[in-house]
Amino acid sequence: MKNARPLPSYLVQRYHGWKATTHAENKAWYRRLAEEGQRPRAMIISCCDSRIHVTSIFGADEGEFFIHRNIAGLVPPYAPDGDHHGTSAALEYAVTVLKVANLLVVGHSNCGGIRGCHDMCAGLAPQLEEKTSFIGRWMDLLRPSYERQAGIADETERLRAMEKEAVLVSIENLMTFPFVQAAVESESLTLHGLWNDIGEGVVECYDPDSARFLPV
Repeated sequence: MKNARPLPSYLVQRYHGWKATTHAENKAWYRRLAEEGQRPRAMIISCCDSRIHVTSIFGADEGEFFIHRNIAGLVPPYAPDGDHHGTSAALEYAVTVLKVANLLVVGHSNCGGIRGCHDMCAGLAPQLEEKTSFIGRWMDLLRPSYERQAGIADETERLRAMEKEAVLVSIENLMTFPFVQAAVESESLTLHGLWNDIGEGVVECYDPDSARFLPV
């Protein structure tokens, strides 16, 4: 396997630092996780963006969150067509096997995926219109969102509205999965829609009563 190379030195140094401190001080906990398996309390679906660090935001330890990340933190609709569906597979495992009690969809400010969808729909990113663009075809999920927000004159406000609506689209799509719907209706699973302002450190949660995202 000629294309796989050794780790960069800075990652090797960081690993040894973690092994000598965090791991060494919590050996019993790591062994318990390894031997007893995972029992996460929540699943988090968030963006791949390197600035979004949900374990830090919520002060979570190893074993607490089952995390799935993709471009813009989207959930596609239920589509058992035999194709590859990484997000749907992670969702099925979390709900039917791990039986998580909470499922959080986390959007964020200045999302590159949302910007890409916006620019594609506005005719500013023709490369994303190509059938060969994985990003473009993934962001097709949000085309209706762009159309609904097109009347907002200010671009910054329009993008922020799209970021938040992407969370709601994902929650709607979650309910198209039979096993999610069954878990929600039996009250063994609760869905939550969040949006994180990276610069301000603010987390907002969707409130169905007011139909708004409100600060936590």
